Amino acid sequence: MSFRFKAVAAAALSLASLATGGSAQAADLPVKAAKKAPDLPFFLVIDDRVSFSYIFTAAQPGAWSLKPDGTVNAKTAKQVYSFTHFDAWAYGTNFFTISLFKSDQNDPAGPCTSTGVIQDPLNGFATVSAKCAGASEIYGLFRSTLGWNQLFDTKAFSVGPLHNISFEAGMDANTENRYFGAAKRDVVAGLEFAFDLPYKGYFNVSPLVYWEFYNHNSFSQCGAGWDPNNPGVTCLANGNTSYKPTWAIETNYYMDLGFLPENMQYFSISGRMAWYGRKGTDTEGLPYNPANNVYNTKVEFNSEPIRLTMDASKAIWGPKYSHFVDVWVAYRYWQNKFGLDHNAPSIACSATVGGVTRPSGACTESSLYSGITVKF
Repeated sequence: MSFRFKAVAAAALSLASLATGGSAQAADLPVKAAKKAPDLPFFLVIDDRVSFSYIFTAAQPGAWSLKPDGTVNAKTAKQVYSFTHFDAWAYGTNFFTISLFKSDQNDPAGPCTSTGVIQDPLNGFATVSAKCAGASEIYGLFRSTLGWNQLFDTKAFSVGPLHNISFEAGMDANTENRYFGAAKRDVVAGLEFAFDLPYKGYFNVSPLVYWEFYNHNSFSQCGAGWDPNNPGVTCLANGNTSYKPTWAIETNYYMDLGFLPENMQYFSISGRMAWYGRKGTDTEGLPYNPANNVYNTKVEFNSEPIRLTMDASKAIWGPKYSHFVDVWVAYRYWQNKFGLDHNAPSIACSATVGGVTRPSGACTESSLYSGITVKF
């Protein structure tokens, strides 16, 4: 994002310089009066896009089924429909995205007794196959920055590859129709260090404070699997929880592949990586107690290390239509999803088959990820 703001800001400064110079020269000429320079718009950049993408082997904690050979299948495909907005103004940037994730039947919508199986009350409660609808989740994220160079009218925070330092703040939220019933709400605040890369590229690093101040966990709700007589000890009265504030580091990068031959300069690479610190127990508000299925959270690593993008509109219609239609493929890796310990013998991250409890793989996501993005 920073490279766009930098480019627009530089263009704006160039226009201002040209306008000032033109006015001074016109004042020396008796034949024509100078025209007033047009005011710059409040937003230097507004960029809106829609995307459709597909995660081939996503994972969802607590969602798994048995294969015919008795092994565990914790993979679920997800369709993703997204809207993203980016803008840059005189003092910083704003980024917002909202997505709908639609899972296949291995990640069922509630109510569903279990992934892939139900007990038939008309057949002696025998286990039979279930075809529960896949879950839907809406997730939104907002990040906003205020640049120190702009706030303090200086270039002191541009040194070598360091382009700027900014204040950063934001929020995440989600809602879903799984039995789990998550309703995440978190805020972040800290700094962003923006570095330049070759070929119009950038690399941003943001050390942040992260606070997930609200969420919901139906499995921990009193009467839904835990002792209903000990709220705050063995269960949560309404399943609602607030985690402890912790640290986070978010990074992202972008770079055109400008070293390619001119007739192949339609490609770019980008990516992101983020770490979120431990935030208490996985059912915060309840003490660590494996006998009660309460485990400590772990450092969460959420990443898309690399995305290869082809600027299809530029390839077909020319540079005037650059990045109007992008086609891309990426790799997605998410360890200790939502902070849940992928090695813990918990309901979320393990499966018991034949009396043996093993990690199910539901708390680690490793997948190919591909899609198309259209600018409007």
